[in-house]
Amino acid sequence: MRKKKTWMLLITALLIIGISSFLYISSHPNAMKRANTDNTASPNALQFKVTKEDLVNSVEVKGKSSYEKETRVYAPFGGEIKAWQIADGAQVKKGQLLFELDATPLKSEIATLQSNLKKQKLEADLANFKAAGPEGETTSTPAGAVSEDDSRSRFAASEGRRIQEQLNQVNDESIQLQLAKKQEKVEQAAFVSPEDGIFLFEDSAKIPKSVEESVRIGKIVDLTKLQLVCTVGEFDVFRIKPGMSVQVKVETLKQKKLQGKVEKVSKFAKTGTDQGSASAQFEVTISLEPDEQLIAGLSLSGTIETEKKSGTTVVPTLAVMHEKDIYYVMLQTPQGTERREIEIGLETPEKTEVLKGLQEGDTVVLQ
Repeated sequence: MRKKKTWMLLITALLIIGISSFLYISSHPNAMKRANTDNTASPNALQFKVTKEDLVNSVEVKGKSSYEKETRVYAPFGGEIKAWQIADGAQVKKGQLLFELDATPLKSEIATLQSNLKKQKLEADLANFKAAGPEGETTSTPAGAVSEDDSRSRFAASEGRRIQEQLNQVNDESIQLQLAKKQEKVEQAAFVSPEDGIFLFEDSAKIPKSVEESVRIGKIVDLTKLQLVCTVGEFDVFRIKPGMSVQVKVETLKQKKLQGKVEKVSKFAKTGTDQGSASAQFEVTISLEPDEQLIAGLSLSGTIETEKKSGTTVVPTLAVMHEKDIYYVMLQTPQGTERREIEIGLETPEKTEVLKGLQEGDTVVLQ
């Protein structure tokens, strides 16, 4: 009797469980459907195709255009300017007369120095004549007839003449040097252009009528050779090498694109940026191709191509995930999405090279 009762309870329990399960499934029809589609990408998931393309890594820079070659023009000596032979912004040729300085005061100084030099020579000749004897030779006295005091006096006089001759020689050399320098300046009174280019006054609003020695008057620039001078941080400076190509844009001319080339990368940080917590900045010089619209002082931006790989397998960097040193993507397969570990190569902000783990045409998803 007990055994029969136990079986009845067991059957009743099974019926209750079965009815409860049926009622739950009926009231939650999407539950089983979700369970069977956990490995299927969500309709809202982003999908990306694995492609083959050229991958380029670059560094963005900004700076100002400047003339690559500038020849400074300095006044050879101080004085009045007799005449200007060129105007501001004029094209000049090497050897062309730029201006004429009044060399009259300088020539007067040269004449004075020449007169002093001649006078000094005559004084030396007179001193030698007085020191000579009646027949033009130094007087001599028989041995033993000269006292010790006379001997000392004669020795002192002889040494005095020798020292005076040395002083005269030093003075001669000094005057000759001064004469040579002043004569050189006189020859530069008619100042000619040292280079071809465009002449620009230091102050175009005020053309000088007189100048001081070694004061800068203006400059001669070569309009066909301009450069972009910019700075990069310490994390980019080692990626940039001379000879790398640069795509340059002019900020004020949106459609204007220029070709450039890295000419020089500074090995020293700019003063003031190598201290403190701020990143050190290094100067980079980029030569630019000639263009009639390109002048100095324009704001330019450039893209320096630091590395390039052709025909490589790539995937959007956004879709690449990693845990420590392991990189992976979520790959779309007929059975759903699965985690696929990959080996990466060149990385850029937009695309990442895939060396192993994916093939062209695969689809990766980002849920």
